[in-house]
Parts: sequence; structure tokens; C-alpha cells
Amino acid sequence: QVQLVESGGGSVQTGGSLRLSCVLSGYTFTSATMGWFRQAPGKEREGVLAISPQSIHTFYSDSAKDRFTISRDSAKNTVYLQMNSLKPRDTAMYYCAACTGDCLREPLTPGTYNYWGQGTQVTVSS
Repeated sequence: QVQLVESGGGSVQTGGSLRLSCVLSGYTFTSATMGWFRQAPGKEREGVLAISPQSIHTFYSDSAKDRFTISRDSAKNTVYLQMNSLKPRDTAMYYCAACTGDCLREPLTPGTYNYWGQGTQVTVSS
């Protein structure tokens, strides 16, 4: 059974930082493309960052460039999302996802991913 468990969300002020973590179990971590998505109330889920299985490729949304980074640690089956210079518009539920199929054509599209975590809330206050 494939499971994704996120942690690290919370409340910060504008300009602050957070690091989200996501642990994958039940699947070979080094074979999965991993992505971070977010969804604000009333909005569609959007891709933030994604990273290919061997960290060869990373994919950034416009909202993430210059502020967010993604990394993965195969020894811990964990993918991270480092978020700096946070803004109120970053407030959302953040989801980790794993893709085990054809992942790299549309790595920031939610439909590409077949496994999802439960989400962790990030709130940025002004």
C-alpha cells in the first residue's frame, strides 16, 4: 500500500520560511517522480514543484521560482519543499504526490500523479 505523509506546515508571517517534508512508503522511492501541489480555498489545485526520480530534472511553477526549492533524500524516502520569502498568496493546503508512470510530460499537472498525501496547511499572515 502506497502512502505519503506530509509534515511541516504551519503559520508564519510574510517573509518567513517553512520546510515541508513528505515520506513515501510502499513504493520504490528512487523510481517515483515526486511533486508538491497546493490548493487555496475556492481555487483549483496547482503544481508548485516536481523532481524526477534521480533528481536529474526539477520543474518549477512561476509562483515557485526564486523562492521555493525541492529536494529528495533517498536514504529517508523523503522529499522536501523549502519555502522562503513567503507571501500571503502562498496560503494554501500543500499536498505531496507521487507519480509511478509517465510523469515527465506534464510534471506539474495534478492528473499526472497517482498517489497523494493528506495535505498540510500553510498560512502566511501579513
